[in-house]
Amino acid sequence: MSTEPCSSKSIAANRATFYSANSDTSRPRILVGTGQELVQYRQESCVRIWFNDLPADFSPHWHNALEIIMPVENWYETQIGEETFTVRPGEILLIPPGELHSLHAPQSGNRFIFLFDLTALSRIHGFAGVQSILANPLYLTRSTHPNICDDVYQILVQMRNEYFSKNEFAELTIFSLLLNMFVKIGTNHLQDINLFPNMRVYKQKEYVDKFNSVMDYIDSHYMDDLNLDDIASSIGFSKYHFSRLFKQYTNYTFCAYITRRRIQIAQELLAQPDLSITEVALQSGFPSISTFNRVFKQAKNCTPSEYREKNHLHSHHDS
Repeated sequence: MSTEPCSSKSIAANRATFYSANSDTSRPRILVGTGQELVQYRQESCVRIWFNDLPADFSPHWHNALEIIMPVENWYETQIGEETFTVRPGEILLIPPGELHSLHAPQSGNRFIFLFDLTALSRIHGFAGVQSILANPLYLTRSTHPNICDDVYQILVQMRNEYFSKNEFAELTIFSLLLNMFVKIGTNHLQDINLFPNMRVYKQKEYVDKFNSVMDYIDSHYMDDLNLDDIASSIGFSKYHFSRLFKQYTNYTFCAYITRRRIQIAQELLAQPDLSITEVALQSGFPSISTFNRVFKQAKNCTPSEYREKNHLHSHHDS
C-alpha cells in the first residue's frame, strides 16, 4: 500500500482491502435510544479506522471515542452543537469524546474515519494538557494551523497504512503515531501567541506552565473537593483572574471542565461491573449519588444505570 498521501488512484487500488480489513463486524453502527453509539473496535483493540465512500448521513449521536475525520475526495460535513464544519481533502477534524454530532455526506466522495479509545492514555503524565485541547472540536487546515496541518495529515496516512496492512505490531505503531500527533498538537497550542493575548512572550510561557500544572492537578485530584479559590491561590492568582484565564486556556469554565472530566472518569468506571453506582459516583468525584445521577443524565441523556446496562448488553453480544 502506498505511503504517499491518499489519492484517487491509491484509493481505487486498495478499496477491497479497506473493506475486508473491517470484515470482523458485519453489523451496522449501533445507536442506542439515547443517541449513544457503542463503538465496535477491532477485536481486543482500542482502534477502528473506517473507509467510507457511501453517500449516507448519520443523525446526531455521541460516543466515548475520539473521532477524526479525514476526507480524501470531496467534502464531508459535520455539525457539532451550533457549529458546522465542512471538511475538505487535506483538512482534518477531531471530534472530542462525548460530543454530540451529526454527519452529512455528498453524493460522491470518500473519507477515512478514525476512532480511538483514549482510556489507556489518560493516565500518562502531561496528557491532561492535551485533554484540555481535545475538550473542543479541533479543525486543522493549512490556514488555521500552518505549522502542523501537513504533519498531522501525514501521521494519519501512516496510521491508515498500518491499520489496513495488518502488521503484527500495527496497533502499537498506530498509538505511537497518535502520541506523536498529540505532542505536535499540544506543542503548537502552547506556542499559540493568541492563547493569552496582550501579554509578553515570557509571561505567556509562565502562564502556560502554571495552567499545565493545574490541568495535571485536576487530573490527579478529581475525586477531591476542588475549590476554585484554593487552586487559584496556589498559582498566585485571584479567583476572578484565574477564572478568566482558565476559560481562555480551555474554553470551559472551571466548574464545567471539572464536571466534564468527572463524567469521563465515571464512564470508564461504569464499565467495571464490580463497582456499585454509589462507588462510581464517589470515585469520580461526585459528592452524592443524587448529584451524580442528575449531572450524568444532563450530560448523557441517560442515567448511570442505563448507561451501564446498555454497554454491558453490547459487550455481551460481542463476546
